[in-house]
Amino acid sequence: MPNIAVTTWSLEQTAPTDLLPAESPEGDVRIRRAEVPSPEFSRYLYASVGGDIHWTDRLSWTYAQWQEHLEGPGVETWVAYDRGTPAGYVELAPQDDGVVEIAYFGLIPAFRGRRIGGHLLSYGAARAWDLADRWPGLTDTKRVWLHTCSKDGEHAMANYQRRGFTLFDTKVEEEAEAPSPGPWTGAYPA
Repeated sequence: MPNIAVTTWSLEQTAPTDLLPAESPEGDVRIRRAEVPSPEFSRYLYASVGGDIHWTDRLSWTYAQWQEHLEGPGVETWVAYDRGTPAGYVELAPQDDGVVEIAYFGLIPAFRGRRIGGHLLSYGAARAWDLADRWPGLTDTKRVWLHTCSKDGEHAMANYQRRGFTLFDTKVEEEAEAPSPGPWTGAYPA
C-alpha cells in the first residue's frame, strides 16, 4: 500500500479558565466514570470509537497490558451514555509535573453529529483539571493537552478549539496507508 501524509496537531489548555464548555445535548445523555478497571470494556470503547478513524496502536495489547495501564495512578475513563447505551469516552492519563493528557476521546459513529462530543470533551477537560482532587499524591494539574490528526473526524479540530484548546505543535509524517480496522471486520462500508 502507498504511504500517506498524516498531520498531527497538539493542543493545550494552560489554565482551568481556558475551558469553554459546550452546551449539554438534548435527551438523556449522562457521563459517568468507569471506576472499575476493565480491559474488556476499555478495549470495546477503543475499538468501537476508533475503528473507522484508524486507531490501531492498542489493538495488539494483551489483557495484562490493558489492566496495567488502567490501574495506573490517575488514569481515568469517563463514558458518555445516551439513554443507557455507551456513546463515547474520554481517557485521562496524568504525566509528570501536573500535566494531564486527554489520551483518547471520541464517539461511536452512530452517536456523532448530535452535540454529545462537545459536551463529553468539556466534561473530560474539566475532570483533567480536577484530577488531583480524586487522586491524593498527584500534583495539581497545570496543563491539559491532547493531539488530533488528519485521520480523525472532520469536526475534531474545531471542537477542540471551541472548547478553548490552543495549538502548540504540528507535525507531518508519512505512514503506510491501511484500511480502517473497524470494531470488527466489515463493520463499516468501504
